[in-house]
Amino acid sequence: MVSKSPVRVALIGASNRSKKVYGPLLKGLILAGEVELVAVWSRNESSAQELGKMLATPWYTDMARLVQETAPQVGIVSVAYAANGQAGLMALEHGLNVVVETPIAHSLKEADALIRTAQERNLKIEVAEQFHRRPLEQIKLRLLESGLFGKVYSSFNDFAGHGYHGVSVMRSYLGFDAVPVKVQGAVREYGLAAHWSRLANTTGPRTETQEHATIEFEDGRLGFYHWTNVAYDSALRWWRSSRFLAEKGMGITVGVGLEVKEELALLDPSGEAPQFITLERRWERNDGGALQCLVAYTGDPQQPSVRWDNPFFAALKSHGMQWNDDEIGIAGCIMSLVTAVRDNTEPSYGAAQGRLDQEIVLAMRESSRLGGHPVVLPLPVE
Repeated sequence: MVSKSPVRVALIGASNRSKKVYGPLLKGLILAGEVELVAVWSRNESSAQELGKMLATPWYTDMARLVQETAPQVGIVSVAYAANGQAGLMALEHGLNVVVETPIAHSLKEADALIRTAQERNLKIEVAEQFHRRPLEQIKLRLLESGLFGKVYSSFNDFAGHGYHGVSVMRSYLGFDAVPVKVQGAVREYGLAAHWSRLANTTGPRTETQEHATIEFEDGRLGFYHWTNVAYDSALRWWRSSRFLAEKGMGITVGVGLEVKEELALLDPSGEAPQFITLERRWERNDGGALQCLVAYTGDPQQPSVRWDNPFFAALKSHGMQWNDDEIGIAGCIMSLVTAVRDNTEPSYGAAQGRLDQEIVLAMRESSRLGGHPVVLPLPVE
C-alpha cells in the first residue's frame, strides 16, 4: 500500500450496499491510510442521518452543501438500481470523480451523458465491476499476461455472472482491448418446477429467463455468454463456469455455487498430455488469517510460477481483517479510482469498458427481439 495523503471520499446513497459493503470496506481503507470518509448523502433525511451515525460521518441531503463544506475528491455512488446513471451524473456535475455501481447506466444515452460530463470537467469515472478483480480471476489474468497460454481464441461465461458482469468476465480473457463487432442473441422464458427461492424465501413454480449470445470480435475471435435469471437462488441452476480456449492450453472453472475448482492446463513436455497447473492460496498463517497471494505452479521450466499478490494484505494483516474474494474485488474498484485521482492517471477499467459491457447486453436482447438476427456494433445511441 502507498504512503501518500488519503483521498477525501463521500458515500453517495444510503442503500443496503452502502451500509453492508462500502461502509465496512471504507473503514478498512481508512485504517490503511488510503482514504478519508468526509461525508455521506441521501435524498432521504432519515436514511442520510442513519448512515452518517453508523459511519460517524457528517450527513447531507443537499449535494451542493456537502461539496462546499467537506470538499470530497471522490464520490462512491451506491443508490437504488434504477438511479445509477442519474445519481452518478449529479455527483459529476458537482465536481466529484465517481465510482458508479453497475451498470454504469441503463441506456447508452445516459452512459454517454456521464462520460461527456466527466470529460468536460476533467473528472474520472470508475465502474464497480468487481468480478474480474476477484483473486481467482486475477491469477488467471496474470497467467494469460505471462504468455504461457499464447493467444486466447474463444472465451465463455457459463452462469459465472449476470448481464454486464458475465460479459466482463468473458471479455477479460480475450483482453479488454478486443473490439466486439457483432452480437447474435436469444432470450427465452421457460417454466420451472416448484422449488425454493433462496432470495425470496418462497416455494412454488417459477419462470426463468435464459440469455444466450455469441459475440464476434474484430480479429475473428469469439465470446460466448450464457445466463439464467434464477442462477443466484435456485437449486435447479447450480452450475458456475467460465472458460477460455487458447493457442497453447485452456482453462475452465468447474463449480457448484461458490465451490469452484480451476482446471488450467498447458501441454506436458511430451506434447501428448495436458499438464495441469496447481494453484495455491497463501494465507497469513497456516491456519488462516488474511489472504496474502495466489501462486500458480505451471510446470514450465522457463516460468515455473506466476503470482498474484493481494494489494490489501498488509492492511488486513495489520488490523486483523479478513476480506473475502468479493470484498477484495470491490476494494480494488475503489482503489482504482483513488489511485487515478491521486496520481492523475486513468482508472484500470473505466467508463468506456462499463459502457461496452452494457452495450453488448443490449445488443443481445435486440438480436433476440429481431428473431436472432445478428446486430452490428456499435449500436445507435437512439
